[in-house]
Amino acid sequence: MSADAANAAGLGAAIGWLRARLEALAAAPGPLPPQPGPAHVLEVFAPEAALPRLATRFGLSPFEVDLLVLGVAVELDTSLGGLCALAQGDPARPWPSFALGFTLFRHPGWEALSPERPLRRWRLLEVLPTNGQPLIACPLRAEERVVNHLKGLEHLDERLAALLEPPEDTPLLPLPPSQLPVATALLAHWQRGARAGVLQLLGADAASKRLVAEHAAAMAGCALYRLAAPVLPAAPAEAALLARLWQRETLLRPLALLLEAPEAETLEPGLRRFLDQAGPSLVLTVRERLPRLDGAALAVTKPDGADQLACWQAVLPGRAALAVRLAAQFDLDATTIATLGASLAGLPDAMAWDACRAELRPRLGGLAQVITPGAGWDDIVLPPAQRALLRQLANQVPHRAAVHAAWGLDRTGARGGGLCALFAGESGTGKTMAAEILAAELRLDLWRIDLSAVVSKYIGETERNLRSLFDSAEASGAILFFDEADALFGRRSEVKDSHDRYANIEVNYLLQRMEGYRGIAILATNAKAALDSAFLRRLRFVVDFPYPGRAERAQIWRRAFPPGTTTAGMDWDRLGRLPLTGGSIHTAALNAAFLAAHQGVPLGLAQMLAAARQELLKLDRPLNEADFLGPWLEAAE
Repeated sequence: MSADAANAAGLGAAIGWLRARLEALAAAPGPLPPQPGPAHVLEVFAPEAALPRLATRFGLSPFEVDLLVLGVAVELDTSLGGLCALAQGDPARPWPSFALGFTLFRHPGWEALSPERPLRRWRLLEVLPTNGQPLIACPLRAEERVVNHLKGLEHLDERLAALLEPPEDTPLLPLPPSQLPVATALLAHWQRGARAGVLQLLGADAASKRLVAEHAAAMAGCALYRLAAPVLPAAPAEAALLARLWQRETLLRPLALLLEAPEAETLEPGLRRFLDQAGPSLVLTVRERLPRLDGAALAVTKPDGADQLACWQAVLPGRAALAVRLAAQFDLDATTIATLGASLAGLPDAMAWDACRAELRPRLGGLAQVITPGAGWDDIVLPPAQRALLRQLANQVPHRAAVHAAWGLDRTGARGGGLCALFAGESGTGKTMAAEILAAELRLDLWRIDLSAVVSKYIGETERNLRSLFDSAEASGAILFFDEADALFGRRSEVKDSHDRYANIEVNYLLQRMEGYRGIAILATNAKAALDSAFLRRLRFVVDFPYPGRAERAQIWRRAFPPGTTTAGMDWDRLGRLPLTGGSIHTAALNAAFLAAHQGVPLGLAQMLAAARQELLKLDRPLNEADFLGPWLEAAE
């Protein structure tokens, strides 16, 4: 017999059994004499029916089972209400009650009325208060969820359904091998039951934590629901009620709950009460471990480099080169890779790369500025050694997946697999331009970090800002460009007061994040000596941008104008004698062009020298007036 047929047959027999007893009691008020047939209603149900399983899971006594079926039967057969009124000798009481049960059933027990016994604790029966009636005479009503379960109809209690996210009706993605140990540990925790306490899944990657929990639930034969902690009621009593309803669901059928609280830093009263009451089939996901919460904790990170490469290869079959490049640059979870891979199918490699960048570009919240690269290798003037270092840096990026994952060098002590470089040199020597060139070469976004927005006087705020930046950058593959990095990466100071202590905490946090960062970070400074030595040890590249010599300055002057610009009669060598950096030369060239436009003449040496003189005065640089003598100065005035 199927379970549905067993349920229907058992409920039909139970209604007949109750009807006979009610009719006998109505016909002869007083103690009910022994009746023929089963002594308790549970005896009319087949073992595979829902009621025997429910009675075992909730620990119901035979008397409590009889009471529950009385409440359920009245919901299924309305004619039983009239018999209840006749049996109780009062036409105004057409409902079941504890008092009726004490008369109707064998071996009644007063403890069934206790709020700690299963009928009331798990809200299998609801007591409906009536003015002036004692508890024993109040109407009893079986909750709709319990009635439907006994009929074989499964659904989530509507009070929970309004808050919980049900399992997705899609095939479960494969779990990357590097995350399988966490899923296995989670399964073992659930199998230990209530004594194991609340398990916390730690980490910033919500999608990976969900996938791990989904696989653990599948291994346990459970359906996994999700609940966002912010929607929990703040009042402890309301949170406790929801927790008890959830635990009732887990006793009715195999379920598990992923309670997501990524921003929680403390246990709010509502969350505390829910965790205390929800039972063992729950796992809490947080970024960092919550204090004063019993139980274990498991850290969940994104799949390792080899697993990410395998995920890309699975969603982009036959496109090995693109898969390697994407895996090398973007630090993503398996779910995001699967989603992106479906959207990239059919696109040429270049378009797929740009689409991936656009899709992963986050909102920066004012912490960084996206710079659109406008410079190429031909625009920068550097000595051969520095240019070779920049080329080497750019050439390493596409091969990181092969070196770290395929060749196994990510297991030899290197952390993060990222690439950090320091650009050191005086302002205007080409550090920002070099960062733009790398971003253009690698076809990546370039984020200039706004230190004024990142660094905060409030304790802990700087770390939160940095965490947000690094998390976003790792997912989007952007290049982080810290200008004036010495303001953030400076030497740790001797602790003399609380300000020094918290400043050192910020530097320590930054060093940890840089060490584990998988992306590209470029730091620019004109005060290399001010940087913390512990940080310098973690850098893969240090590129010194020297003050340009005379020949380099002349070259920069030439390249300051796009091809086709008329610069007749220009003395590049003379301009190269002026002590200006590349950034100042570009500013002077722009001012010279505006000066020529205002005068209505072609751009010439006169305007260039006038603009250069103005730039030197602005910078408080020493002037050699002989450099500016000649007819060109008069022409520019």
